[in-house]
Amino acid sequence: MRALTFALPLVLFAPTLHAEEIALNSRVSAVTLYPQGATVIRQVPFSIPAGQHDLILADLPQNTPLATVRVAVEGAQMGGVTTRSDYVPPRDAAEPPALIAARAEVERLEEALRVARAEVEDIALEADAARARIAFLGEIGQGDGVAALGVDALRDLAAMIGSETLVAERAAAEATRRAEAAERGLKDRIKALDEARQALAALVPEDKARAMLAVAVATDQPATGTLTVTYAIHDAGWQPLYDFHLARDTGALRLERGAFVRQDTGENWRDVALTLSTVRPSAQSEPGQIWPWIPRIEDPDAPRPKTQQLERANGGLMSMAEPMMDAAAPARIEADAQFDGLSVTYSYPEPVSVTTGADRVRLSLGTLATTADVVAQAVPLVDQTAFVMARLTNDMGELILPTNEARFYLDGRYVGQRWMDLVPAGGELDVSFGPIEGLRLTRLVRERNEGDRGVISKSNEMTETVEISIENLTDDEWPLRVLDRVPQSDQEDLEIDWSAKPVPSDRNVDGQRGILDWSFALPAGVTQTIELKTRMNWPEGKVLR
Repeated sequence: MRALTFALPLVLFAPTLHAEEIALNSRVSAVTLYPQGATVIRQVPFSIPAGQHDLILADLPQNTPLATVRVAVEGAQMGGVTTRSDYVPPRDAAEPPALIAARAEVERLEEALRVARAEVEDIALEADAARARIAFLGEIGQGDGVAALGVDALRDLAAMIGSETLVAERAAAEATRRAEAAERGLKDRIKALDEARQALAALVPEDKARAMLAVAVATDQPATGTLTVTYAIHDAGWQPLYDFHLARDTGALRLERGAFVRQDTGENWRDVALTLSTVRPSAQSEPGQIWPWIPRIEDPDAPRPKTQQLERANGGLMSMAEPMMDAAAPARIEADAQFDGLSVTYSYPEPVSVTTGADRVRLSLGTLATTADVVAQAVPLVDQTAFVMARLTNDMGELILPTNEARFYLDGRYVGQRWMDLVPAGGELDVSFGPIEGLRLTRLVRERNEGDRGVISKSNEMTETVEISIENLTDDEWPLRVLDRVPQSDQEDLEIDWSAKPVPSDRNVDGQRGILDWSFALPAGVTQTIELKTRMNWPEGKVLR
């Protein structure tokens, strides 16, 4: 009799004590992957005689969230559903031939690498021995008895030392060349071993413990049908990746979409029907809740309540500009933004295999196309060169998902990888495609009434003159957008005036106060200069921060 640990409330009838147990082998047949988590479907055909039976699946991963399991049966009446996570009968532990062969290949290559390294060490010893002979021969000619030798003996000794030294030097050089060649050969062996280890890792055996599912079924005649098991898991997900290709001359932008798929469920997925969804079930799924704000007034010298004293001790008294929450109120929920109606689903047309804990499978999701306005954006305050920028509206009919796997190509040349924020359909986007080394930027403070710049300093006034230069050293004319800033005041007593030559094309760019924009075409070989003057004045006795 099975020791059942958990039962879903799906009992339609009580199975008899003599119900036949029918073991079924299951596998993952379909998966819907989310950025974090997945919905897994196992569809198992069965054939049963008339009567009441228990269909047994003993091959679910042990970490399967049993509370999320949902079962459907076609071809028979379904009764109770029981799950078990402990004391599940072991599966066949026999290793597949491919795994045995891969492990043997790794062991063979490891042994071959050990032998090759020993050969390199032996050759190095030959070179060391030859160098030792050279050193010994050099010391012979410096011995105390050499001076007592006759001319003929000295001649013979010198000839012997020279001949033997030449032989030793040749031996050392030859051994060194052999050692270097053997070292180069080691690189190929190491590469082959790494590839063999990767192949072995891709055949990770599913040797983890399993969970069990028992489904009571009944039929009044022999029947065939399908058992469908659906459950949610956490240890899987997908990450979008994008390759942005921009043609600078036409502004044509091609967006190649893809996905990285991974899973660590404890079982390998073989030829599953895969669907990718942008839905985030693990994120916030309901609106936050606010609580009454009940401010109070009190005498300035009144003692503080103990709760306020505790708040100060824990990092400061709560500002009256913030809601004052009851101690029993739950903490405010903070989560990533949810985009209602912006979810996208990708159904991959071919079966997909993903090995648990090993594979990071890349899938192609097709290509989108649009047109962008290409400009050279210059920010002389912080940069020394301008950058290629593509300004576009996402009119491609799909949202662009947030990812750190966004790569950028300008005229077929790779320029970098950066984080990409979410861009909904219809949203505007500025994308950088790398620096333009031939557009050089300088920003010099020509005059300032502080320090030693030669202008009379006043305690309640500051003036500054800035000269911005953009030099086009390329052979092309560039549409240019220059951004800089002037100070802004929120106080009536702080007066700020500024002027610019030429006059900026736009002020308060993108709603940011004091951000200026000069837009113009800069021909090849031309330098454009911008002069920006500011003056700030405040009452005597005040300090400018």
